[in-house]
Parts: sequence; C-alpha cells; structure tokens
Amino acid sequence: MSPFETFVFDWLGDTPAHVLLFNLVLVAPGSFAAGQAVASTWRSWGQIVFYAALLSALLRFLDYALAGGELWSVGGFFLGWAVQLAVAALAFQLTRARLMVRQYPWLYRRKGLLGLEERH
Repeated sequence: MSPFETFVFDWLGDTPAHVLLFNLVLVAPGSFAAGQAVASTWRSWGQIVFYAALLSALLRFLDYALAGGELWSVGGFFLGWAVQLAVAALAFQLTRARLMVRQYPWLYRRKGLLGLEERH
C-alpha cells in the first residue's frame, strides 16, 4: 500500500477507489433526487443538509457492508456529507430555478444553467 492509500484509509475508512465509487456512483444519484424533491415541494434549502447527512450515514454503512471499510470513520462521514451536500445543492438550485421561471414567467427569466434574474 502506498503512503497516500494508507493516509486515505486511516482518515476516510477505505481505499480511494471505494471512496469514489460509493460517493459518486452509488449514493450521489439518491442525493440528486433528494435535492430535486426538496426544491420541487418548495421546502427550504436547510432540509438538504439533513438529507445529505442521512445519505452520508447510508454511505458509511454501504462501505462497511460491501467493501469492509470502517463503519465509524468520522473523516469518511464528513467527506461523504460534503460530496452529497454539493450534489443535492446542485440539484436543488437547478430545480428551483426551473420552477421559478416556469411558475412565475412574468417575474423571472433564466440566466444560465443555475440562475435566474428578475424581469424589468
């Protein structure tokens, strides 16, 4: 094992390949769906912080059950939380901008992929 892999295993609870696989392939689609669901039901942005934490706990369990990683890795939990929060926030902003422009076309128009601006 290289020093980098040892460092990642000590801090994140598993190998770099498993960390990327579980974060981006297995749990990120669920996080994207959670961000869309929160935005489409017009709930506040703060709820995706809670849902990202739940998905990060699921991530730690899947890593433990499927790959033999550490279940109680605090660094792995916080890295997973940050990644899932970023994915959910992206989905939230995409969906919220789309919904605002669709529901209030006389007030807002799209400005790029994530933004909107007020009409004058």
